[in-house]
Amino acid sequence: MEIAARFDGTIVNADSMQVYADLRILTARPGEADEAAVPHRLYGHVPAHERYSVGRWRADVADVFNEVRLTGRVPIVVGGTGLYFRALTEGLAEIPPIPGDVRATLMSEAEKHGAERLHARLADIAPQDAARLRPGDTTRVVRALEVVLATGRPLGDWQTGKDGLPPLIAPGEGVRVVLAPERAVLAERIAARARLMLEAGAIDEVRALQDRRLASSLPAMKAIGVPEIGAFLDGGVSRTEALETMAIRTRQYAKRQMTWFRNRMGDWTFASHASAVLDLPALRH
Repeated sequence: MEIAARFDGTIVNADSMQVYADLRILTARPGEADEAAVPHRLYGHVPAHERYSVGRWRADVADVFNEVRLTGRVPIVVGGTGLYFRALTEGLAEIPPIPGDVRATLMSEAEKHGAERLHARLADIAPQDAARLRPGDTTRVVRALEVVLATGRPLGDWQTGKDGLPPLIAPGEGVRVVLAPERAVLAERIAARARLMLEAGAIDEVRALQDRRLASSLPAMKAIGVPEIGAFLDGGVSRTEALETMAIRTRQYAKRQMTWFRNRMGDWTFASHASAVLDLPALRH
């Protein structure tokens, strides 16, 4: 918000969960006051029953960049989804459309037998894809499997090929920063945020999703907090247990995030505090 005020900027979302309209509280989306003070784009523009993808985000953000630049504003891309930033700065493989029946069959199998069975199948035909995916990650396992089944080529081959969509930000363009708080500070803030989410109405948010009877395999239904609070609403765990599990899962996710950032974005500037970002020479002049 301070950078946007300083440079007449528009804040653009790069978080794969903050795109969902139904998850304002559980994804900690900017509040209405923030959105009124500074332009925000690509927040809460997707209904929970849709499957949003990095390819769709790249197309959406390309349109936003054109709009922002026409008005003379500065795009400030903010979020925690590393694959979005990779598409932004390195480009994206243009994979052929996958027939709907292929995905539908795989999703049905995942619902019945679990993603682990699909992961084992993937390991047989595309071991390199399987090695970089967690067996329980339904969305990514299904994506990798549907690509290799439909195209005959592993997803990794497509992603490292030369054909595809170019980056939207050229090498050396823009100020690139990873905000990386100390682990103890991060753990404390994660616990506080989980508690505040429940106080702010996260339980009602999940109840509204449950009432819609959406498939549990949808990305929005896998957002941290949705399964945990759902278990509480179903009587399977206590409120305290749901809160503790939310915090644990968030810490685990943050750890995976930071590993990804250090491996894939090692040439970016790492800052432990927001004040350090504001003091970067590129932002002071």
